Amino acid sequence: MLPKFKRILLKLSGESLMGDKNFGLDSAVLSQYAQDIKLITELGVQVAVVIGGGNIYRGMNEAETGIERAQGDYMGMLATVINGMALQSALERVGVFTRLQSAIKMEQIAEPYIRRRAIRHLEKGRVVIFGAGTGNPYFTTDTAGSLRAIEIGADVILKGTRVDGIYTADPEKDKLATRYETITFADCIARNLRVMDMTAFTLCMENQLPIIVFDMDTPGTLLRVIAGEKVGTLVTG
Repeated sequence: MLPKFKRILLKLSGESLMGDKNFGLDSAVLSQYAQDIKLITELGVQVAVVIGGGNIYRGMNEAETGIERAQGDYMGMLATVINGMALQSALERVGVFTRLQSAIKMEQIAEPYIRRRAIRHLEKGRVVIFGAGTGNPYFTTDTAGSLRAIEIGADVILKGTRVDGIYTADPEKDKLATRYETITFADCIARNLRVMDMTAFTLCMENQLPIIVFDMDTPGTLLRVIAGEKVGTLVTG
């Protein structure tokens, strides 16, 4: 099979790693994700990954916690590194070579983020996991995903979620909601469809970087996306 994309940025939410748990990591989910990623690397697809940290720590209301926003954001960045380490272990268990790069220096467990080095790893067939977001507070991991995708010259951002695309309304709340197969960046903004936060979304729009939103929790779906099947929702210019 000839893959549709040569280099991708896979964006995963931290919450997806919880599976059915209320907190932390589910080994079954990590295993499934690792197997799905392995399948596409075997086709020669170059894979970079950005994961959120919401399963471990999500920035909370400063008034309630007493933790200021910047401090809370740094805590969230550290949570993404923990998730990155977990995915790295799961990938290496199935024989996939990986590198974890962090936007915050922590030499004992991760390389510092260096764009050219990341690209070189990808060219050598290694999965590169980007941890610690952008390294700056006030930016989400969605923004980190968009930024890294542009920096490494990814063909597309694949955003793995719990639902199989973008809908006219929340499909978990509205049974009449219908799924878009394709939609433009402008229409997403006009219809207030929150695909990503606005900073991340604007970065993709300005750089004409397409986004595919799909269901990562169903085994094999990632492979179908890479094969060019009409899975999920394509957001393009």
